[in-house]
Amino acid sequence: MFINPEQIVKNFEVWPGMVAADFGSGSGRYVLEIAQKMNNSGLPAGKAGTVYAIDIQKNLLEAIKSEAEKRHLSNVDIIWADIESKEGTKLANGILDFAIASNILFQIVNKEALAKEIFRVLKSGGRMALIDWTASFGGTGPAPKAVVAKKEAEIIFIQEGFLEEKEFPAGDNHYGIIFKKP
Repeated sequence: MFINPEQIVKNFEVWPGMVAADFGSGSGRYVLEIAQKMNNSGLPAGKAGTVYAIDIQKNLLEAIKSEAEKRHLSNVDIIWADIESKEGTKLANGILDFAIASNILFQIVNKEALAKEIFRVLKSGGRMALIDWTASFGGTGPAPKAVVAKKEAEIIFIQEGFLEEKEFPAGDNHYGIIFKKP
């Protein structure tokens, strides 16, 4: 099985009223799935929580916003930001209940800065899901030298203060880890 955001989101403890963010949201598949999960509560608009799509590519953010509007998901906000810069998201300290970073580690240079930024904006007790490639797979995934092994990713996030909570299935070509901010 290749990566399936709809199935993967079922592993996340995300509920109505929470504030969540997808760091390096790309096409927005996780943003939309999380927003839908929060919206299925029947709560009035504004009470379902908020999901931030964070990316450096404005065109992707606009596409996410457009798709959210088509799906009547009023709980999606977009943030144009550099997730590798200090306080690049411009989110307040400790605002998030949940964060996700999927297929992003192999694309960025300053992985520690990403871990720091997610740690900064998560509430104490907040959780973060990390999903990334296990290998290159002959051109299907990232270049072999760009792949960030699961053990290396664990070290990066644990050194920034996260506790590893559990692993979860993320398809045949990816690993999934839930970290918690103490």
